[in-house]
Amino acid sequence: MKRLILFTILIFTMAITMAQTQPTTHCFAEGEKPLYLDHYRAEGEGLHPCVLFAFGGGFSHGSRADERYIPYFNMLMAQGFDVVSIDYRLGMAYTLDKTEDVGPMEGAWAMYRSVNYAAEDVLRALDYILVNAEKLGIDQSQVVASGSSAGAIAVLQAENYISNRSKYAKSLPENFNFAGVVAFAGAIYSVLGEPKWGATPCPMMLFHGNADRNVPYRKATILATGFYGSDYIAEQLHNLDATYYFHSAHYRDHALALTPLTDNHDEIISFLHRCVLGGEKMQHTNEYVAEGVEPCETQFTIQEYLNSNYSN
Repeated sequence: MKRLILFTILIFTMAITMAQTQPTTHCFAEGEKPLYLDHYRAEGEGLHPCVLFAFGGGFSHGSRADERYIPYFNMLMAQGFDVVSIDYRLGMAYTLDKTEDVGPMEGAWAMYRSVNYAAEDVLRALDYILVNAEKLGIDQSQVVASGSSAGAIAVLQAENYISNRSKYAKSLPENFNFAGVVAFAGAIYSVLGEPKWGATPCPMMLFHGNADRNVPYRKATILATGFYGSDYIAEQLHNLDATYYFHSAHYRDHALALTPLTDNHDEIISFLHRCVLGGEKMQHTNEYVAEGVEPCETQFTIQEYLNSNYSN
């Protein structure tokens, strides 16, 4: 009898969880391959703050509906945030279909194209949200961008484009910006040396491990072209007197693209309520060393980054 009761409770709990995570799906971009977004609605009437989320996968694979992101979505919805999880074009998939090995220069330009595709699609999804905000029940002034790995790169790149009012951000309302960015193991890609900021960036929360072989923690460039990671961005934000919270994990690898989505909810909630919704100014770096983690290599070549992402 006890087993039956426990089984019934388990099924009931699973049913509630499934009900909480069933989104409505919308096409936000037509084309040869239409792009879709899943809208997860938090409980409550009226306009909600919203987190626009971009998945990871090296710009070659991945899914907006990956089950690994659901605990993060559920946490955000419990805090009153809607979640919009989006598709974007996977530019590196084309490059990898054409060649078995990706060298530094070919990889650099293929990545430039791929990052631009993804960031542009983040902004296209954002434009769809803003145009349809009342119908979706979303507060236009409280849209946060978030992403994991390649998705974190895409949202950081999109924020940089908004700051610089680049051609990719021309369709957005004048003076619009994200209410915040939460990036898990992300970076910004530049072909002109260190990233420039035409206007003060929105509040940013950055998670990164300094032993990440997939996305550079500091930077990885060749001929002024390449990635500037979370550590570099945090330093820029500090110098710009912009609001940021940087969770810097010593001797941790690319796991920081995923583990905070389940393990760091309290930090994320605090940042969202204090700095995004509350407007509190903050400049803080949390130097985190996990118990039992052994020192390891933290400096890698561009080819090592490429091999970690794209070698068979």
